[in-house]
Amino acid sequence: MPEVRVVGEGIEPGVYPTRKALQMAEEQALDLVMITEKANPPVCRIVDYKKFLYEQKKKEKELKAKQQKVVLKEIRFGPQTDDHDYEFKKRHARSFLEEGSKLKAYVFFKGRSIIFKDQGEILLLKLAQELEDVGKVEQLPKLEGKRMIMMMAPKK
Repeated sequence: MPEVRVVGEGIEPGVYPTRKALQMAEEQALDLVMITEKANPPVCRIVDYKKFLYEQKKKEKELKAKQQKVVLKEIRFGPQTDDHDYEFKKRHARSFLEEGSKLKAYVFFKGRSIIFKDQGEILLLKLAQELEDVGKVEQLPKLEGKRMIMMMAPKK
């Protein structure tokens, strides 16, 4: 590449021949670092390369710290869960969604209890309706083997 666009502190930004850019960097005892090669002409910066790497790592670390990890919490019901147990589990589900976790609520059918699958669906839909202020349904109740599963995500 015959020419590069040079930027940096204490430098007049502009397009220079590559040799001149390298010479300018050497005069300041710094490095010529290519920032974007896709540009026309490529963009280079005169900078201390070790410091540049250190600052990039620091930025990456900050971004990583800001990311949220998705936690999945599960709540299990039986097809004929009584009111007290239901209320108890609903309180837990509410706290999971409020703390920002995803919720996987499922009804587990043992043996012949599969004949009550409509009760299981009603139970899960009732839960979704009562928690709609803190979470939204990602996946409506659907039967997978001996489980009827419903997924909920917290509202932002």
